[in-house]
Amino acid sequence: MNFEHVLVVGAGQMGAGIAQTVAASGRRVSLHDPYPGAVERGLAAMRKSLTRLDADVDATLARIEPVDDLVEADLLIEAITEEPLAKEDLFRRADETLPAPAILASNTSSIPITSLAAVTRRPEHVIGMHFFNPVPVLKLVEVIRAVQTSDETAAAIVQLARDLGKEPAEANDFPGFVSNRILMPFINEAAYALMEGVAEPEAIDTIARLGFAHPMGPLALADLIGLDTCVAIMDVLHRGLGNPKYAPCPLLRQYVQAGRLGRKSGRGFYAYG
Repeated sequence: MNFEHVLVVGAGQMGAGIAQTVAASGRRVSLHDPYPGAVERGLAAMRKSLTRLDADVDATLARIEPVDDLVEADLLIEAITEEPLAKEDLFRRADETLPAPAILASNTSSIPITSLAAVTRRPEHVIGMHFFNPVPVLKLVEVIRAVQTSDETAAAIVQLARDLGKEPAEANDFPGFVSNRILMPFINEAAYALMEGVAEPEAIDTIARLGFAHPMGPLALADLIGLDTCVAIMDVLHRGLGNPKYAPCPLLRQYVQAGRLGRKSGRGFYAYG
């Protein structure tokens, strides 16, 4: 499948990056987000990103069409909030709207793909396509097969990832998949180190950057991801695996309750101007 027309739902940081990447490959993109102003903000972010990358800004953006609702396409890539019921509702509606051969993919970083497939009449055509932030720059796409996903669907999405200039890595549908099963406990333990007074945020992140050769420390990365998203993923891991080591650090929950969500709110572990 060439996936000449892709419907991206969600125009936030991830959805905008996905739409930009797909459009930059020469494909037509329909971009939908029900929140007022979200698509416009996404397009503005894409313009900045394309300019930084010295890409053909106007030609790429010309391939992206804002749409008011779901439309027919060869592929859906969902990038909405990490909320199971919201995603299930979207997949039900997409199943009604998109043609029968179309593939329905989710950019979820933690919600079971099998549960999304189960609400459709085409479970064999449902798959996880987990991009990493910032999408136009990072090469990895985690391709997650539901129990129901067909070999043909998986092969088509792996090939698409390569066509987009990405490196696909396949995983099976277990809580957190591979990436977040490893990453989130790392972030969580860094939050415990801060809560218990082991070190200040700058020291924790410096040790990770210089000691482990990570490009970003775990607390700064949590701010980039969003502390609310980190807590949601940890909750999925905790429920799905039943191991108390995956319970979110109380400090993470406290910051989320206080509205300190990271970069998107202006303050998390660090303050942002």
